[in-house]
Amino acid sequence: MKKWKEMKKSSRQKLTSILVVIVLFAIVQVMIATGTLNRQMRSLLVPVTAYILAAIGLNMNVGISGELNLGQAGFMSLGGFTAVTAAAIFSTKISNSAVVFILAVLCGALMAGFLGWLISIPVLKLEGDYLAIVTLAFGQIIMSILNNLYVGLDSTGLHFSFVNNNVTLGDGGKMIISGPMGTTGVKMLSTFAGGVIMVLIALLIVYNIINSKRGRAIEACRDNRIAAETIGINVAHTKTLAFVLSSALGGAAGALYMLNYSSVTATKFDFNTSILILVYVVLGGLGNMTGTVIATSVLVLLPEVLRFLSSYRMLIYAVVLIIIMIVTNNEKVRVFMARMKRRNGAGKGVKSNG
Repeated sequence: MKKWKEMKKSSRQKLTSILVVIVLFAIVQVMIATGTLNRQMRSLLVPVTAYILAAIGLNMNVGISGELNLGQAGFMSLGGFTAVTAAAIFSTKISNSAVVFILAVLCGALMAGFLGWLISIPVLKLEGDYLAIVTLAFGQIIMSILNNLYVGLDSTGLHFSFVNNNVTLGDGGKMIISGPMGTTGVKMLSTFAGGVIMVLIALLIVYNIINSKRGRAIEACRDNRIAAETIGINVAHTKTLAFVLSSALGGAAGALYMLNYSSVTATKFDFNTSILILVYVVLGGLGNMTGTVIATSVLVLLPEVLRFLSSYRMLIYAVVLIIIMIVTNNEKVRVFMARMKRRNGAGKGVKSNG
């Protein structure tokens, strides 16, 4: 306990987040081994890790950088469809499923990160509501494009078509993306263990950036842009770093999600998905990665836990969201918690002096 208190606050936060993920993983493994986790709940394990990954990325953008991004679902869809296409190509040359999965996820993350860098050039010149509207529009544009995209693969390579399915495939060819029907015949490569490892890697990357010189520069730009510029911080480059990292993690999350299903449509990643991820971030706490992990896990699984209540489950889900929002943003609750913390600290101090 003494060593824990002597650790830096940043180190405690990083260690806490990692321990929370490991403990949750261990609990789930025990529940699976003992048969207490039903099939429906098991099917949600990979999506939970995907949403946690996307929420961590968005928290880097919204909580740390202070930019309201409503296009995270767009980056998820872009990374997911890229990963599915890459997995189909790599599967013809590589027999190891784990290697194919890693390469496909990397392709999805790189594609989302690259596009995030491209749109950050004009987008980050905006602030507040204008930035939110532009990122929202971006997500809808990506969804519309992917909803009208046809991609096929045969021995001669990839074949593309837009709006109408004019793809002609040779012997042994297959469609990978079929417009409104989404992905077809995807080899399911995602696993819960793989998702947990990706979450841990994301936490390490995010915490290392937050606690570095660049991380402090990002927070300085968030708190006071003018003051940051006066001390020589390149605000544009600094905010771009946070935006690109958020985009890349969103792409990796989309890859993890889509490689868990044989078929996913582009409409899955609509405006509602972006708002849902933002809710996870807000309820977990802006800039609080541990809270993001816990809030996302609870809120993704809660509707399924409440399924026995039939039509009332979504009503209860909404009420729970409202209660959490009120409690976490209530000044009296914050003052009470701070008072209790000081009282406990004073009590321990008196005990040690005696």
